[in-house]
Amino acid sequence: LSQGGKKGKKAIGDKGKGGKAAGRINGHHQENGMENMMLFEVVKLGRSAMQSVVDDWIESYKHDRDAALLDLINFFIQCSGCKGVVSAEMFRNMQNSEIIRRMTEEFDEDSGDYPLTIAGPQWKKFKSSFCEFISVLVRQCQYSIIYDEYMMDTVISLLTGLSDSQVRAFRHTSTLAAMKLMTALVNVALNLSINMDNTQRQYEAERNKIVAKRANDRLELLLQKRKELQENQDEIENMMNAIFKGVFVHRYRDSIAEIRAICIEEIGVWMKLYSDAFLNDSYLKYVGWTMHDKQGEVRLKCLTALQGLYYNRELNARLELFTSRFKVSTTLSSSVLCSPCSSTDEVLTPEDCESVYHLVYSAHRPVAVAAGEFLYKKLFSQREPEEEGAPKRRGRQSPNANLIKTTVFFFLESELHEHAAYLVDSLWECGAELLKDWECMISLLLDDPLPGEEALTDRQETALIEIMLCTVRQAAECHPPVGRGTGKRVMTAKEKKTQLDDRTKITELFAVALPPLLAKYAVDAEKVTNLLLLPQFFDLEIYTTGRLEKHLEALLRQIKEIVEKHTDTEVLEACSKTYHSLCNEEFTIFNRVDIARSQLLDELVDKFTRLLEDFLREGEDADEDDAYQVLSTLKRITAFHNAHDLSGWDLFTSNFKLLNTGIENGDMPEQIVIHSLQCTHYVILWQLAKLSEGSSRKDDLVTLRKQMRAFCMMCQRYLTNVNTAVKEQAFTILCDLLLIFSHQMVSGGREHLEPLVYSPEDSLQAELLTFILNHVFIDQDDDTNSTDGQQDDEAVKIEALHKRRNLLAAYCKLIIYCVVEMKTGADIFKQYMRYYNDYGDIIKETMSKTRQIDKIQCAKTLILSLQQLFNEMLSDLGHGFDRSSSAFCGIKELARRFSLTFGLDQVKTRDAIAMLHKDGIEFAFKDPSPQGEGGPPLNLAFLDILSEFSSKLMRQDKRTVHMYLERFMTFQMALQREDCWLPLISYRNSLQAGGDDDTMSVMSGYSSRGSSVRSKKIKPPVATVGTPAPKRKLPEGTEVKSVADVKTMQTPVMMPSPHLTSTAMRDPKRSRDDGYMGVYPLPHEQPNGVSISVCSRRGTGLMEEDEEPIVEDVMMSSEGRMDDLNEGMDFDTMDIDLVRNDVEIKSNFFYQICL
Repeated sequence: LSQGGKKGKKAIGDKGKGGKAAGRINGHHQENGMENMMLFEVVKLGRSAMQSVVDDWIESYKHDRDAALLDLINFFIQCSGCKGVVSAEMFRNMQNSEIIRRMTEEFDEDSGDYPLTIAGPQWKKFKSSFCEFISVLVRQCQYSIIYDEYMMDTVISLLTGLSDSQVRAFRHTSTLAAMKLMTALVNVALNLSINMDNTQRQYEAERNKIVAKRANDRLELLLQKRKELQENQDEIENMMNAIFKGVFVHRYRDSIAEIRAICIEEIGVWMKLYSDAFLNDSYLKYVGWTMHDKQGEVRLKCLTALQGLYYNRELNARLELFTSRFKVSTTLSSSVLCSPCSSTDEVLTPEDCESVYHLVYSAHRPVAVAAGEFLYKKLFSQREPEEEGAPKRRGRQSPNANLIKTTVFFFLESELHEHAAYLVDSLWECGAELLKDWECMISLLLDDPLPGEEALTDRQETALIEIMLCTVRQAAECHPPVGRGTGKRVMTAKEKKTQLDDRTKITELFAVALPPLLAKYAVDAEKVTNLLLLPQFFDLEIYTTGRLEKHLEALLRQIKEIVEKHTDTEVLEACSKTYHSLCNEEFTIFNRVDIARSQLLDELVDKFTRLLEDFLREGEDADEDDAYQVLSTLKRITAFHNAHDLSGWDLFTSNFKLLNTGIENGDMPEQIVIHSLQCTHYVILWQLAKLSEGSSRKDDLVTLRKQMRAFCMMCQRYLTNVNTAVKEQAFTILCDLLLIFSHQMVSGGREHLEPLVYSPEDSLQAELLTFILNHVFIDQDDDTNSTDGQQDDEAVKIEALHKRRNLLAAYCKLIIYCVVEMKTGADIFKQYMRYYNDYGDIIKETMSKTRQIDKIQCAKTLILSLQQLFNEMLSDLGHGFDRSSSAFCGIKELARRFSLTFGLDQVKTRDAIAMLHKDGIEFAFKDPSPQGEGGPPLNLAFLDILSEFSSKLMRQDKRTVHMYLERFMTFQMALQREDCWLPLISYRNSLQAGGDDDTMSVMSGYSSRGSSVRSKKIKPPVATVGTPAPKRKLPEGTEVKSVADVKTMQTPVMMPSPHLTSTAMRDPKRSRDDGYMGVYPLPHEQPNGVSISVCSRRGTGLMEEDEEPIVEDVMMSSEGRMDDLNEGMDFDTMDIDLVRNDVEIKSNFFYQICL
């Protein structure tokens, strides 16, 4: 049996027992109806005993093996979802490749689903029944039929051919069948091996007997039996070798992850079942290579396969070479699958274990949890034994004390990570008891060390407090930290009870311990910030039911002292959040906390008012001490105003007065202005929130309107401040206010707020845009906020970039929500290429959103940005510039990127592309030639840039655009052939190209996109590069004169995209190195004479980030597994429209657009 399986031409009955073919029509029995259909239906339903089904087939095979084999072949074809039928004539006269091609042509392409992928109860058990049928078939045939050199040869040959098909359904189904067939053969080979060993032992025992007792007949019988078993073994090994080399070796690297997973899953079964034959480096290497697969589903199959091998001590010993060669993969396997420490102690070195330990910080929660279990077993499994009958030790004397210290040490030694929440989440499932020992943690922080015990250092105490906070949050919220969550999960009753019990325990412990902890660490900002977050997780009712009011009073006193001592923003915000958590009207402690909060705020506001009056009165004579007092008090008020409504205190007047003085004098300290702007911003927002909640008085609306507009004008004035930080704060607040008070604030039943709507004037829009251009689109080296030291400088650069991204995002939101005119986006869009690494994602998303709002205006904005760049280039280089210069090529490349963002649906972007060409043509001929009459217009070279958008025009639109171009051309221009006229020549050529270089027309919203399931799941094929496609024509008698006719015309029945072709149709001479990116030729016979046009590609190298998607190759390789990084559009399907391509646009279409 050859690698691909052998199936030559054969006549029905050559090896059959009856050779009856007269009773068959198209491969079906006449006497019993559609038997192969019945076989498929039985397997699909899965109701009957599979053994009886197989026995019936075996009986038919014994009667007429060709007829039975034909039924089996059609069974595999039908299981692939193909409605074609292999006839007796085809089976007798055709090669496998020809049969597969014929079945490919008859494949139903209306749906992308096939039995293995169809959802629904009817198909739920199909896969298991299908696999069971193959397994039972081999088991029932293992003693005779599989050795007849006919049945297995034919089946293996068919499955091998199908597994190499371009049709995914054929490839997937046949691969699964072949792998299950291989598994069944492995079981047969294993049984033969056992029988051979038994026979050999019997033979040796009989031969070792003395001559008088030896039975020579039995010896000859055993010898003959062993010979037969050996022959059968050799034949089974040939079959397995054919399947492995013909199917597995190619499909384990298939482009479809599910097919790769099937192969790896089955090879793991073979290794475990028949380790003597398969557990060697020749087969293990495939698992090792696939460990690096891009799809987690496939990697998981690798790890699952290895898990069974590493768990088995006997098999584990045979994996030494694999372990050393794929050490990284084995380490990952150990972490994910948590192989027993006993089996990995001798395999993993301490360095390997450390690499596994760091996986507790992985964003993928299953990996992190497994690594946490591995870490827990390695470091925390040795507990101090407790003496029987001895009282249970608590606090720092408990057995958990050393384990908690070990956790702290590990956290501090993990220099690459500083996220305690992720460490706690990784250890939570296996070490919750340890992590919930808050009594021990509190004791380690408050109690003095025991004699001979080393006290925790300041750094260790900080780490312990952070870990303690994370454990409290995990217990109270019952969900993983940000980045690890898998969505909201409904908790069980047991989990809810555990959560309530934990919250009760947290409150009872920390309500008592928190005041002394705050007192001890009152001067340490980092420790205090974390400790102040604990009350957010309290059950506040326990303060009353547990008679803990005195501890509440102590807590409020400590918070007040901390507010008075600290000016750090994080500490003050933590105090504000704590007050907000405690001030809950549902609980009886509200009045007590509210009084304490009001007293504190009264003192702060009175102090601020008094200090501000003195500070403003002293003017230039005020010293730094006075400024610090004003700033520290203002920071406290601002921090509280973020979470608390301070409308009862008139903070707007005092802050506005302070800001106005800063504008007039120009010497106000930077931080005072920044916090004053922020505080005033909070005043405006709190007043708006109160007015939005219910009925509002007209006086309140008028007051807020005046204050908001006055504050906006104040922020606008601060945009010209000399201090960058002040300008950034004013810009951010302005963008927020303009967005909040835009026309959208009246939506959702808030029409009463219409008087508050504020639209920025042109001068304000211009200042905002100028700020963005001057402070965002700058080089890193231009940023003066850098410090000495390479590491610090890098951190500062990253922080500065993050700040600039926030500024740009704030302005882009104004464009998206139509607060500022869309055309202002031209200055943003033109920076797309230059600052792609820093802001490319933001600019790209802005372009996408603006296109959704108004396609035509977005197109006008894009062409405006290109015109601005062109004018800037003319200013720098002059009108005689070289079109091969980097500046011009950069503009041309930007135009190409813009063109790609329009996607492939030409109908949806038709008007926008037409308007873009109209504006581009007018710009090119706007200014006369600087060389005088007869010379090219000043901006004629812009047509070279505009030609990048020609491919987005539909064929009939190209003619209309060309007619519009000719309105600006003179007769002499059409005759010019000098280099300076090349842009006009190339642009005209791009419009006159017709259909040969046109991209394919795609189905628009007017067509029935939802009619095809396959179109949503499979990437469309493209005609082979270099193959011209015939032009598509309108049906006879059809005349369309306008765009309106297209919209009202009913689209005729369209031919579905021919997604799949047979392997036999692949061009074997075409290599991957010449730019061939998995594009295959289409079937030769197309209905209605329709074919797909050529999609031209730009280069032969690796696919660029912005290029159109390609058809996946069946085999994956470093060239073939490209990620489609398309510019903004989702290209899932391309369907051929038979009508719309020849629709004419009226001659005055462009003028209609203008109107």
